[in-house]
Amino acid sequence: MIELRNITKSYHQVQAVKHLNLTVEDGEIMGLIGHNGAGKSTTLKMILGLIEPTSGQIEVMGRDMAKESIYVKQFVGYLPEESPLYENMTVTEYLMFFSEIYRLPKRKAAARIDDLLGSLKLPERDRLTGELSKGMKRKVTIARTLLHDPTLLILDEPNSGLDPLTSFFIINYLKSLKERGKTILLSAHNLFHVEHVCDRVAILKDGELVVCNSMKSIRESLGHRDYEVVFYADEPLDYEREDGNYVFRTTDISRAASVLENISENEWALVNLSVRESALEEIYVKLMAETNDGFGIERD
Repeated sequence: MIELRNITKSYHQVQAVKHLNLTVEDGEIMGLIGHNGAGKSTTLKMILGLIEPTSGQIEVMGRDMAKESIYVKQFVGYLPEESPLYENMTVTEYLMFFSEIYRLPKRKAAARIDDLLGSLKLPERDRLTGELSKGMKRKVTIARTLLHDPTLLILDEPNSGLDPLTSFFIINYLKSLKERGKTILLSAHNLFHVEHVCDRVAILKDGELVVCNSMKSIRESLGHRDYEVVFYADEPLDYEREDGNYVFRTTDISRAASVLENISENEWALVNLSVRESALEEIYVKLMAETNDGFGIERD
């Protein structure tokens, strides 16, 4: 669906993106993460054909964006991080206005708007957009992005500034779009959402690709598992004690297995055994620390 080959973007003496090679497959959700200034928004805008790379080649749907960007754009839906609405229009008027830009027939546009407002749980169709909450406004911009039923979605911080409930709704909505065959590339700072919605995650630092893989592979190569064994024994033992029980924590599965064996042999009471894998946020912070401080000048 998307192919970036050795892409570089320079602004005067600053390289915002450096020799970036990245592939987004058909029907997947790819998450693009990184610190402010890592090159995320610059990369998205180059894919969209809004800005040109200094060097390298970008193909979208098998088309060279340097030559055929106008053709490709009819199949792409773009949601920028900041997307003001025309606040003196009602929701329906606003979406009908954009449906005319997309050259949708009125009857088809009306049906499409009804379907989108229903699936996004946005009943305030006759209210002025300026009267809506931030979460409802974001849903309107998502509806606008989907009006022409695009094949590819490029989303820049789709959950920016939203309350947890609205954010959760939008994340699940993105999953439903994938099930309908959409390909989604999104950038986000909320790594919990990225971890739970994306098939693969690409991490940028100072314009360079540091990691690109599935969460399973990222955890296996960069994360760890925490094991916690909680048990009760009516005798003094050399283990940490909490709330009347003994607690043993380790990242070594063989040590956890040894403790479980001791519990069985001594007929102590196993209270709980839990395994926790590294979250993307932990892995990201560790990775940034290992590759310097991970904080740059914001130039996205």
